[in-house]
Amino acid sequence: MANLPRQDDSLESSSEGNSSKDNHPSSDPRHNEPRTTSSESIKAVAIYEVVKGIGALLGALALWSWHTDLEHWLITATASWQQVFGQLLAPQVDSAVRIAQMASKNWSVFLLLIFAYASLRFVEAYGLWQDKTWAYWFGVLGYGIFIPIELYYLIVSPFDWFKLTILVSNIIIVIVVYRNMKRKGLI
Repeated sequence: MANLPRQDDSLESSSEGNSSKDNHPSSDPRHNEPRTTSSESIKAVAIYEVVKGIGALLGALALWSWHTDLEHWLITATASWQQVFGQLLAPQVDSAVRIAQMASKNWSVFLLLIFAYASLRFVEAYGLWQDKTWAYWFGVLGYGIFIPIELYYLIVSPFDWFKLTILVSNIIIVIVVYRNMKRKGLI
């Protein structure tokens, strides 16, 4: 009996072997799979996309609710805006009124376009949040394509802080998504 190993010793040595094997990253299948988590900056872009999608849906709801009396509502809203804010963002308000007037004439078509736009925003947000490669490409191309156009309008038209803010925001988003694409090895 003196030559037989104690049962406790065999359990300790086997558990030590297993514990060191279990703790080794290459033996755990979870460590062999690539991690796919979005960075905080990409999650911020995804949240921005969700906000844009919700804003579009709110616009669609307003159009659907007020399309029969939109002209009256636009006059009231524009007068209220001018009373509270004066000429702040006056060109943007005028542009929004013109678009809304066109939308009221073809409101069903505009609703479909708004829903399509909102759907794109939500799909992109989901893809970015889930760290999908296609969403990175969609984001860079989707924002990057408008930068030259926004820059052109900023140069040829009178200076506008709103247009500058949109341009800078889009440049920041392209940089954030591009950097994350480089980090992931996509480019």
